[in-house]
Amino acid sequence: MTISKRARQFQETLRERGLDLTVVELPDSTRTADDAARTLGCEKGQIVKSLVFKDTVTGAPVMVLASGPNRVDEKVVAQQLGRTVGKADADFVKRVTGYSIGGVPPLGHKEELTLLVDRDLLDFDETWAAAGTPHAVFKIPGKITEILPEHQVVAVN
Repeated sequence: MTISKRARQFQETLRERGLDLTVVELPDSTRTADDAARTLGCEKGQIVKSLVFKDTVTGAPVMVLASGPNRVDEKVVAQQLGRTVGKADADFVKRVTGYSIGGVPPLGHKEELTLLVDRDLLDFDETWAAAGTPHAVFKIPGKITEILPEHQVVAVN
């Protein structure tokens, strides 16, 4: 099965990190957690949403990996970090991660960023995350925290 250039690039990122995980592209969009769960036949909670925020003082990127049904409360994130954050626009997301909104994977970004992981994701022994495009995903067996760079597990709401 062939996958798009962008998805192949992310597949290579996984390989470079020694992760034997496979990127798959689906015929239907996985842009939203509802779409992804329906397409993959899993619980919405198993879908990893990669949301990028921006430190309102320094402009530094902050990524929150949230469980599908959870809405991220910026005030709670700010409390966890000890500084305020705001939503990042599409250009900022693309610049710091290398990916467009809807296809941002949980690792392998262009720039270093502060990474927060929704503790609800740890309830699952298998999760699914974006892999470079709105149609590409990869399955993460075990806990997502096992494959991530430095991160902090937090409540997001």
